[in-house]
Amino acid sequence: MGEKKSKKKVKRHKFKQITFKLSERQNKSLMKYCKACNTTPIKVIKRNLERYLGTYEYIAQQEPSLVSERQLELFQD
Repeated sequence: MGEKKSKKKVKRHKFKQITFKLSERQNKSLMKYCKACNTTPIKVIKRNLERYLGTYEYIAQQEPSLVSERQLELFQD
C-alpha cells in the first residue's frame, strides 16, 4: 500500500532578545503607522532592519584576509 514518508528534520532557529527605548513621540508615531498599515510594531522594526542587515552579512563574508608584511613568500610568480 502506501509507504511511510520520513519527516524532514526542522532546523531550529536561535533567537536573541534585544531591548531599546523609544521616546514618547517615536512610540506614538510607530503605533499610528502600525494601525494605518494593519501590522505590528515588531514586524515593522524587523522589516526595516532586514534592509540593512541582509546585505551587510554578504559584504562581511567577502572581506579579504590581511597578509602581514613579514609573511614568507614561498611561491613567487
